[in-house]
Amino acid sequence: MWNICLVGFGNVAQGLARILADKRERLAGKYGFEFRITSVVTARRGCLANEQGLDPAMLLEAMERDGGLWGCEGARLIDPLEAIKSAHTDILVETTPTSLVRGEPGLTHIRTALKAKKHVVTSNKGPLVRALSELTALAEGSGVSFRYEGVIMSGTPALNLVRETLAGCDIQHVQGIVNGTTNFILTEMEKGKTYEEALAEAQRLGIAEADPTADVEGWDAAVKACIMAVLFMDATLELEDVERTGITEVTQETIQTALSRGKRIKLVAEVYREKGRVKAMVAPVAVPLVRPLAGIMGAMNAITYTTDHLGDITIVGPGAGRIETGQALLSDLLAIHRIHGAADHPSRSPY
Repeated sequence: MWNICLVGFGNVAQGLARILADKRERLAGKYGFEFRITSVVTARRGCLANEQGLDPAMLLEAMERDGGLWGCEGARLIDPLEAIKSAHTDILVETTPTSLVRGEPGLTHIRTALKAKKHVVTSNKGPLVRALSELTALAEGSGVSFRYEGVIMSGTPALNLVRETLAGCDIQHVQGIVNGTTNFILTEMEKGKTYEEALAEAQRLGIAEADPTADVEGWDAAVKACIMAVLFMDATLELEDVERTGITEVTQETIQTALSRGKRIKLVAEVYREKGRVKAMVAPVAVPLVRPLAGIMGAMNAITYTTDHLGDITIVGPGAGRIETGQALLSDLLAIHRIHGAADHPSRSPY
């Protein structure tokens, strides 16, 4: 039985809770994965702890009914670091809001867990872009897993594809559409909308945030490019090293001119080697229509990996969403179960 501590209980963690509530029996029967949510810690929505386990369906009902956990019996303030270090925590699931400046508070949460020899699963890009190499070394030194499938393409397995299926291949070049908001806006502009109209539509549909700066100015894609450079090409790269141009200056003329030349404007994140150095960039690119990335429309994402053994491999899928990112967290939990399953956590992998 795995004891899980949830730090953060927003959309992503609620997506995981929904999956765990719906599939508890299947996860136990097919994978041998049994769990208890022993604590939930949030900054403003209340906290709960019960070493016998908290029902994920109950947590979701409380959020829907009250907008938080304060109405639940036993709700109280809980120090997240104490919950993480507790003997009743085996795995930390860290989903607090992303901070690109310092990576906090997620960075401290993850450091604390790894030092306490707890496994960590996260969808939080901030700690990774600021301290991925350090956190990886901490996990290795403590003999625990540090997993983060959801940081690039949500539940679409962009990282596991490279880690597992492409193991042994050298990744020579990475090109991807890794931000659904900007891809949606560019798709709508191709249909005739202005940038402002397309952005407003994205916000109306909940695809774009009220403040879309991180998306439209390319920061979100730059973070992902930086992480991919470190992971896939062993680069020592900071976020500030990524050349970045957003889509705010893209016009109808830009889009139509590209189409007339057999190309389509896409905000592309690219990682490549130049003169022995790994570089990363994010910019609107005129992609030839014959290339897979040119056909990615709406809020979908895609990455093309250029490898030495297999040539180009492209993976396509949703890059955001509550259930989609919850699935990424689940896949990481199951990976921990497969790798570290022992007498007290028996693994029955179907693979």
